[in-house]
Amino acid sequence: MKHLEETKKLLHKSSYFYIITAGMDGNYSYVNQHYADQFAYVHKKLEGQPYHITMHPDDCETCREVSEKCFANPGILFPATIRKHDGKGGYLYTQWEYRAMFDEDGTPAGIFCLGYNITEFVADRLLLNGARNEIREKAGLLNKVAFQQSHLIRAPLTNILSLAAILEKRTDDKQLLSLCHMILDNALRLDREIKGMVGDISSAQ
Repeated sequence: MKHLEETKKLLHKSSYFYIITAGMDGNYSYVNQHYADQFAYVHKKLEGQPYHITMHPDDCETCREVSEKCFANPGILFPATIRKHDGKGGYLYTQWEYRAMFDEDGTPAGIFCLGYNITEFVADRLLLNGARNEIREKAGLLNKVAFQQSHLIRAPLTNILSLAAILEKRTDDKQLLSLCHMILDNALRLDREIKGMVGDISSAQ
């Protein structure tokens, strides 16, 4: 318990970390100044209040499960992500490490928790995941377009080129030859454009 008391003193006025302890009755037995200030709107004096009054109801079970692990494994820290009321109808995301506390006789005395606010990190991660999903969707669309241009369009275009070349070799009619040349010239230009677009799509991925 001595090292836990030293940690509490060291970080009592931390502007970054939360430190709380809860007794075996499930009530706060200590909160540092940062935690007290952050959740003062819930209760002016949190000590003695139930630990769950600051959190999302669905996360109470997480606290219970992590606490059980702590008592089953003395001296080991266990992580937990807990949502806390933000006082505006929403929630803050907080990351914690729990450790069981025992008195001098080895009797369970409560839970020590060290935590910090990760709301911005969670928001950034959600935005990143959204961007990744959008990129995957666009990549799928680009692949579809590339396939259509490469196979569905170029296949009949190749046939047109072949037929125009055969026709060109089998006629002496100058007017028909002129038409064949025009067909071949435009088909080749179209083929180059399609190749260029497929290349651009491939390099963009």
